[in-house]
Amino acid sequence: MALKERRSTRRFLMRLPLTVRWTDESVVGEAATESREVSSRGLYFHLPKGLKSGSPVEIVMTLPHELTQAGPVRVRCLGRVLRTSSENSGDVGVAAAIERYEFMRNGESAA
Repeated sequence: MALKERRSTRRFLMRLPLTVRWTDESVVGEAATESREVSSRGLYFHLPKGLKSGSPVEIVMTLPHELTQAGPVRVRCLGRVLRTSSENSGDVGVAAAIERYEFMRNGESAA
């Protein structure tokens, strides 16, 4: 019996710089990391700590000129943690769904 592929969009193995923010029991966390996989609906990346499934996350990424053909473009994504998994490195792999995103203007802060 073949396993059905659950992904409805193509994933790309892509390392893009990310800033990830989350709130965990009223404590705001932030980490600089990089994507491992990217699709139009979500991202996979590593964090130094685990987050609960369903936790909201804000991810700011910079899309390179090779993708945009218009210079680097910063994008703010709002989403939720789908699942996490412990990695051998001690980091936690995080799969997050993107629910909304917006393009940021030059000079606009990610705060």
